Amino acid sequence: MIDRSYIGHQLPAFDVPVEAGRLRFFAKATGQTDPLYTDEAAARAAGHPGLLAPPTFLFCLEMESPDPAAIRNLLNMDYRRLLHGEQQFTYHAPVHAGDTLRFTQRIEDIYDKKGGALEFVVRRTHVQNQHGTPVAELRCVSVLRNG
Repeated sequence: MIDRSYIGHQLPAFDVPVEAGRLRFFAKATGQTDPLYTDEAAARAAGHPGLLAPPTFLFCLEMESPDPAAIRNLLNMDYRRLLHGEQQFTYHAPVHAGDTLRFTQRIEDIYDKKGGALEFVVRRTHVQNQHGTPVAELRCVSVLRNG
């Protein structure tokens, strides 16, 4: 069983720059056709300071953590029994090329179902820009299969 005493545990915050080339690449890879994600002139004409980050792009930046496996290692979760259960994004402000984002990850909950056969770890990540403005909250649920 995963140690429930880690509920509320916060990992060290980390910063990631938002680069225009990565935004364009992600937009292309995910089939985004809106020029706000790929054409800087179009983004500026629409009132943005630079290219706009496409939906779900922040998940990629979260993987830039100094240790992307930190929670898994902390909770002693065997990756061979680990499943991606759920992912949710709540946006508060737009993210643009040139921003530097700070990610703060916290273990929000740990619970089980089916008599402990499945254990769930809920991670919430607060994201703010270089001005301290909250831009998003990311929620991810991992599922550990036991037995």
